[in-house]
Amino acid sequence: MTTIPADRVARLSAALPFWLSLGLFPLMALAAARGGWAVALPPVYAWGLFTLLDALTGRNEDNADPATPDAALTWYRALTLVWFPLQAVLLLALLAYVPRAEHLGLAERLGLFFGMGVVSGTIGINYAHELMHQRNRLERTLADLLLASVLYSHFRSEHLRVHHPWVGTPRDAVTARYNEAFHRFFARVLVECRRSAFAAERAMLARRGLPWWHRSNPYWRYWALQAGFVAAAALLGGWAGLGLFLWQAGVAVWQLELTNYVEHYGLTRRHLGGGKYEHVLPRHSWNADHRATNWLLINLQRHSDHHYKPDRRFPLLQTYDRDEAPQLPHGYPVMTALAMVPPLWRRVMNPRLRAWRKRFYPDITDWTAYNRGTNPPPRAAL
Repeated sequence: MTTIPADRVARLSAALPFWLSLGLFPLMALAAARGGWAVALPPVYAWGLFTLLDALTGRNEDNADPATPDAALTWYRALTLVWFPLQAVLLLALLAYVPRAEHLGLAERLGLFFGMGVVSGTIGINYAHELMHQRNRLERTLADLLLASVLYSHFRSEHLRVHHPWVGTPRDAVTARYNEAFHRFFARVLVECRRSAFAAERAMLARRGLPWWHRSNPYWRYWALQAGFVAAAALLGGWAGLGLFLWQAGVAVWQLELTNYVEHYGLTRRHLGGGKYEHVLPRHSWNADHRATNWLLINLQRHSDHHYKPDRRFPLLQTYDRDEAPQLPHGYPVMTALAMVPPLWRRVMNPRLRAWRKRFYPDITDWTAYNRGTNPPPRAAL
């Protein structure tokens, strides 16, 4: 692996590949205008084209200098800042246009808003994820707006207050268990994550001597923003618009949780006894350095480093070799497709997971409790 110096990272040419995600916007406009076969273009672009580009461009094992200052990341940060305004204009325009577009049948309308779910889920929630980790108020506000547009505002609380502290443990709902099929995982996290997110915020307020209904609870903001988007959908598109809005939100959430499933499937931190665990390390997330999909997903696949250094901006995320972190065989579009077929997923991933256990935890011989998502007895950990 080589380290890219800060002056090279700062160049516009280095940032431009990440801007390819903007290609979804003209494709969505074309799909709305033409209907028919064109409604398939956005998901084909996001999932198919970038998978093909992965095969053509290979892997990127270069790492930017992690000490690169924010001043050198202007073109990268600009992308995450402009995404919400563009996504919001597209969503509101479609809500006003599609229910009244006589050339679009029901299947085409559903296909269009499936594509909108790809825009808001595959990309939009991912950008919200980047923004919510920053300290800047504008960036965090944009994250809240992106999440509200898919009615998943609690993700911010769940991700920051629960997932990051407890990843790889029974307290983290989105660490998929060994042999847990995605469909079962999805049904479970839709319930457990909402519960754990609210409980985390309530506990934080309680530590300050405040009740859950105090105005500083972010849920008041979550509920207000989500209600605003629901009202806008109904006003612009009537009942049809509201239904299409909910459909795109469902597609977006499905995409998010598919990604969550892939990122940590079966990876657990050593239980030290007494409810304590080892520190989070690169080995506790699946890593992928497929070049093109990392352009599309702003380096989300360098997930091992994200959990190791959560405040690191996406251009500076590091990749690791297999001696430090487990490696996915393909980029996220392929892996999420595999996750939708549990027998195929297990055939590909379970041998890799068993090899991970032997490599990093050869002393643990009984994985029963880890597989069940419960704490093993202290004797299971040295």
